[in-house]
Amino acid sequence: MAARNVDRVIVATDSQLIVDAVRSRGLESVLTSETHVSGTDRIAEVAESLPEAQIIVNLQGDEPLISPETIDRAIEQMHQELARPDGAGIVTTWEPIEEFDDLVNFDLVKVALGEDGQAIYFSRSPIPCPRDVIKKHGSPNAAYEIEPDFLKLFRKHTGLYVYRRDVLLEFTKWPQTALERTESLEQLRALEHGVKIRVIEASSSSTGVDTFEDLERVRGLISEGKLEAPAASPR
Repeated sequence: MAARNVDRVIVATDSQLIVDAVRSRGLESVLTSETHVSGTDRIAEVAESLPEAQIIVNLQGDEPLISPETIDRAIEQMHQELARPDGAGIVTTWEPIEEFDDLVNFDLVKVALGEDGQAIYFSRSPIPCPRDVIKKHGSPNAAYEIEPDFLKLFRKHTGLYVYRRDVLLEFTKWPQTALERTESLEQLRALEHGVKIRVIEASSSSTGVDTFEDLERVRGLISEGKLEAPAASPR
């Protein structure tokens, strides 16, 4: 709600408890089907009822600390893509990886980019593989200990997606692919069907919630006021 380029905010969920909590604060929530296998399918159900919306932003519930500025940057990038005849159908974001533990954490998704910022592949494994550096030092751990800048080769993918509405609705009608099931990453389905995904750098680092330890860390940050989003501006 603090993002300048967002016109309407809807919490999509299959939980009546969440709907009640959101609406009790005077905000908008939609109760969706319980049969969706992914958050993207859930978003698409709501997008079907929004024919006037050209751009759909999906901010996943496990990314509570993504900066409003990052959201605005991604939307601005999508406007640029819409102006191109061969523009991307999806825009998402990356952040630097600063700790070796994050690099080898399978809950944290990595992305490999081409020179134009287009996604080539997403993986839970460290990608790309700097073969020569690892070979020189014997292992990724040793490479990190001896050359800390080794981590600059990697990018963390964050759970923010900006879709062209037509691409979102088409994407969710395609069956899951083998790669998607293997990595448990639905964006691979889009890549396999030729959808261009542009990945831009986030304005600041965030902390996703994938484990109980992450939850405790984020609760602590919010309670300290360190990463709390600014109040929403009037519309």
